[in-house]
Amino acid sequence: MEKCTLRSYKKGETVLYKKTPREGLLIILHGMAEVLIDDSSSGEVLEVLQTNDIIGFSSLAEFLGEPSIHVYHYTVEVKAIDETVCLQVPYAVIEERWPDENVRDFVLRQMAVRLRDIYGSLAEQVQLASKWGESDPFIQRVHDMMRSPVNSIGRDETIQNVAKKMLEKKTTSVLVMDGDHLVGIITENDIVARVVASNLQLDHLAYEIMTPNPYTISWDAYYYEALSIFLMNGIKHLPVLGKKGEVVGMVTLSDLMRKKDRGKLNVVQTIEESTSETIGQVKEAIYEVLETLIHDELPTINLLEIITKLYDRLVKHCVELALQVVGKAPVSFAFYQMGSGGRGEQFLLTDQDHFLVYEDGDDVTDYFRMLGTEIVNQLTLAGYEHCKGKMMASEEGWCGSITNWGDRLRRWSVRSTADHVLLGQNFFSLRLVYGDPVLHTQFLAVIQEQSAKARIYMYQMAKVEKDFPVPTLDHPIRALFRLEKTTIDIKKDALFPLHHCLQLLAIKNGLFEGTPLQKITSLMKLNVFSEDFAGELKFAYSAALKIRVNQGWSRFKKGQESTSVVTFTHLKAVEKAELIQALKIIRSLQNQVLNLFAM
Repeated sequence: MEKCTLRSYKKGETVLYKKTPREGLLIILHGMAEVLIDDSSSGEVLEVLQTNDIIGFSSLAEFLGEPSIHVYHYTVEVKAIDETVCLQVPYAVIEERWPDENVRDFVLRQMAVRLRDIYGSLAEQVQLASKWGESDPFIQRVHDMMRSPVNSIGRDETIQNVAKKMLEKKTTSVLVMDGDHLVGIITENDIVARVVASNLQLDHLAYEIMTPNPYTISWDAYYYEALSIFLMNGIKHLPVLGKKGEVVGMVTLSDLMRKKDRGKLNVVQTIEESTSETIGQVKEAIYEVLETLIHDELPTINLLEIITKLYDRLVKHCVELALQVVGKAPVSFAFYQMGSGGRGEQFLLTDQDHFLVYEDGDDVTDYFRMLGTEIVNQLTLAGYEHCKGKMMASEEGWCGSITNWGDRLRRWSVRSTADHVLLGQNFFSLRLVYGDPVLHTQFLAVIQEQSAKARIYMYQMAKVEKDFPVPTLDHPIRALFRLEKTTIDIKKDALFPLHHCLQLLAIKNGLFEGTPLQKITSLMKLNVFSEDFAGELKFAYSAALKIRVNQGWSRFKKGQESTSVVTFTHLKAVEKAELIQALKIIRSLQNQVLNLFAM
C-alpha cells in the first residue's frame, strides 16, 4: 500500500489519456468512469466502470510479456462520470504480489467478468448495427453530413459580391457574418425574389436582402432533428453551430436526401410531384418512413413532428390540386385541420377532420363549396377516409365566410347542447395548414370575441370532465390481478382528458391554436403552470402517445382492426409504471380545471 497512490478526479476529468503509458492498474474505490473510443468523432462510450472495477486491463498483456501487434497501443481514454477516487497499483507491486494465488485469482475473476460484459455489449451493438443498417441515416449526426468550411460574407458586402461568392464556391446559399457572429443567410431564392424581381441595384448591401436570424442546428444533433427543422419550417439550408455557438458548417435538405435509405426520404419529392392519379402512392412512402422511425425507437414526440410535417405537405398538395381543378380563389381563404391531424398526433391516415374559412365577399359561396368538395375528393384519393361525423370542408356546417363562422360559434355557445360541446372539442384542436395568414389572424380575433361571451358553453365543456374523470390504476403488479380492470382506452381515458383540459385553460387565457405541447409551453409562460408541472404534463403526454403509437402500428402491421383499448398484460413493466404516473398527472390537470370552474 505504501507504493500505491490515491488519485481523485472531478466529474468530466480525464483519468487516462489515449497515449499515456500505462504504469499499472487503477481500482475504482468510489465513483464511476467511462471508457471512450478516442478515434470516434463523437466520443462513443465503449463501457462504463463502477466502484471496485479495474482500469487498465488492456495493458496487462504486455505486463505478462505478450508483445503488442498494434502500431498504436492504446486507442481508448477514460473519463470520470462523477467525483471519482482510484487506487493506482504500479506494475512493480503487481509483480511483487503475483506469486500469491489469491491475487492471481482476484485478477482472473475481474478479467473474466469484464470479458463477459464486453462480449455481451459487443453482441448487442452488432445486433443493433445490423438492424440500423437499414436506416442508419436517421441516427447519423449532423457533423457527419455537413459541409465545411462555410461560404460566408460580411454584412456590408455588395449584392454583386454575394452573387460572385456563390458562383465561385458553387453553392446555393451564403452566410452573412458580422465578425464572428452569424446575422443572416442569403439563398438563390432570396436573390431572385429580392433582387431580380424587385429590380434592385447590385450595389446594395448584403444585409438588405438577407433573411435575418436564420434557423440553426447543433453539430451533434441527429439526422431526424435536422429533417424535422427542414420540414417544419419549409427551409432548405441550415447553418451548423459548434460547442461554443460558433458556425462550423452547413447542411442542406439535399445533403439529407443523399443520405436517404433506399429512397425512403424521397417521399417529399413524391408528394410534390404527385398528381390526382398518383397521389395514392404517397401514403405508402410516408408509412415506410414511419416504420423506419419506429424501428429506430425514435422518441414519439420527435417521430410525430416529422410525420406530421409530411402529412401537412400532403394535405397542402391536395389543396393545391383542388385549386387546379376549380380555379383560383376569388377571395382569400384558410384551410384548417382538426382532430388528430390538428393536434399533430396522426401517424396512420385516418378520417378527415377539417374546415374552410374564407373572406366575406359577394357570390363566393358556390365557389368555396366546390373547393371544399374537391379538397375532400383529393384527400380521399390520397387515402383519407370520410369523416363519419361529416366534419369536413365539403359540408355546409364546416365551410363558411368569416362572418358565417362568427354566427356559427355564437349558436354553439348559446345552445350549449352535448352535440355542440362535442363540435367545440373538435373545433378547438384547430391548426392552420394552408391559406392567408392575415385572414387567419382575423379569424382568431372572431374566436376570441365569441369565446369571451361563452361562459355557459365553457362550463358545459368542463362538466364533461367532471362526468368522465381520469381513472385510477393500481400498482402495475397488482393491476395484473384485478379482473374488473384489465384494459384502458388510452384515447378516452388519458389523451382526450388531457386535450380537453388544455383546451379549456388555453381558451381561458386567450390561446386558440397550437398542439398540446405548444399549449403546455404557452400556459407555462403565462404562469398557469409551474415549470415543474409543465414538465410532468409533457412526460404524461409523451408516455400516453408512445403506447398509442406503438400499439396502433403493431396492429396495423398484423392486419388487425385499429383500437385505442390497451390490455395491461400486453404492456412492458416500465410502460405500466409510466402509464400509472401519466394518469395521476392528467388527473391532477383535470382537478385544476374543475377547481377553476368551481366544480
